[in-house]
Amino acid sequence: MRYLPLTPENRADMLATIGVAGIDDLFCDVPEAARLAGPVDLPKHAGEMAVERHMSRLALQNHAAGEGPCFLGAGAYRHHVPASVDYLIQRGEFLTAYTPYQPEIAQGTLQVLFEFQTQVALLTGMEVANASMYDGATSCAEAVMMAARVTRREKALLSGNLHPHYAETTATLCRMTDHPLAITAPRPVGADIEALAAAVDDTVGCVVVQYPDVFGHIADLSPLAEACHAAGALMVVVCTEMVSLGALKPPGAMGADIVVGEGQSIGNALNFGGPYLGLFATRQKLVRQMPGRVCGETVDADGRRGYVLTLSTREQHIRREKATSNICTNSGLCALAFSIHMSLLGEAGLQRLAAWNHATAVQTAERLANVSGVEVLNPAFFNEFAVRLAKPAADVVDALAEQGILAGVPASRLYPGEPDLANVLLVAATETVEPTDIDALAHALTKELAA
Repeated sequence: MRYLPLTPENRADMLATIGVAGIDDLFCDVPEAARLAGPVDLPKHAGEMAVERHMSRLALQNHAAGEGPCFLGAGAYRHHVPASVDYLIQRGEFLTAYTPYQPEIAQGTLQVLFEFQTQVALLTGMEVANASMYDGATSCAEAVMMAARVTRREKALLSGNLHPHYAETTATLCRMTDHPLAITAPRPVGADIEALAAAVDDTVGCVVVQYPDVFGHIADLSPLAEACHAAGALMVVVCTEMVSLGALKPPGAMGADIVVGEGQSIGNALNFGGPYLGLFATRQKLVRQMPGRVCGETVDADGRRGYVLTLSTREQHIRREKATSNICTNSGLCALAFSIHMSLLGEAGLQRLAAWNHATAVQTAERLANVSGVEVLNPAFFNEFAVRLAKPAADVVDALAEQGILAGVPASRLYPGEPDLANVLLVAATETVEPTDIDALAHALTKELAA
């Protein structure tokens, strides 16, 4: 039996109270092109076995990242996740745990989050980290909001080499909060640090830059941090590939005020794009403006170590006007997977993994540089780099996918409508790439570009 708690009179009263004529007016912010003109064209009902057969046929059309050479990246990376990670996170006390509304009795959950925060702070070179966010893109948007609260300046300057999904997510939130944004043009050849530093003035609350950037470029961020601080602005650094921090100088050591990122590449598989986990770290002096939760370590009345929810600044815990975020979860299971994998690696293991990634990427780039019609655009990179092809990258990627090779991500997919980027391809090579995969990619590109 369908439960309809509202009468037509109830609905009419609510619509009149908020000043709209009908239900459809509530969707005025959704573009016409994104609205359905009628019911969704779905097939009629079918039996369970028929549905299973149909779904199985659809699933066979997928090309799994692990079935052949895979060079996908652009913010989501294929790394090996030890079997022990999945085994441990599927324990009942972890798998079914939820937000600790009575935190002090959830000591295991708090300890896991405390360890996770410690690992993130050490990785990023920052003083304090929260207990995770939804994903990297929303972490980036929250960082811009936080910077506006700290500096009392609403304008944010975004690097054109920031991942477009992060920029779009940030723009959506800023549009709803009336925070102005400025973004530089994307530059597949070279980072845009000097342009960003020159554009900072006393109206800018923060500058957002990616490290390594979406095209794989690695830059010294210290000059940009100096320019930001001289103008009274904060530098926000985004990292979409956390394994890179096993080899690169941490953002905190270059003057970052806020570091955000995506934690997927440690402990979490690609999972068709999610769920992932956002990372967020900052300076101790800014902690009260940080969104999310912070778990802390203390001792009880008998001197025994214990964990507490030290800071929780969402609207369910404090007065709404004082809240710094409305985040309603902490991606706890993904954060646990991250923490377990980090614990298994240790500091030396992460450094070895990072070196392995870099060596594989260098081998891939050197091989592709010898393919006619391929130009490597990066003088330096970690495990991802950009190449310019003699043909549109999207067409080449589609052709190679038919051969079972996932050649990378066309820049045109991230930057539609940018003709200068139509031939640019982003190639990522992690520790999962073998020499035979590199050979297969080089041979396939040689054939496709010569056709």
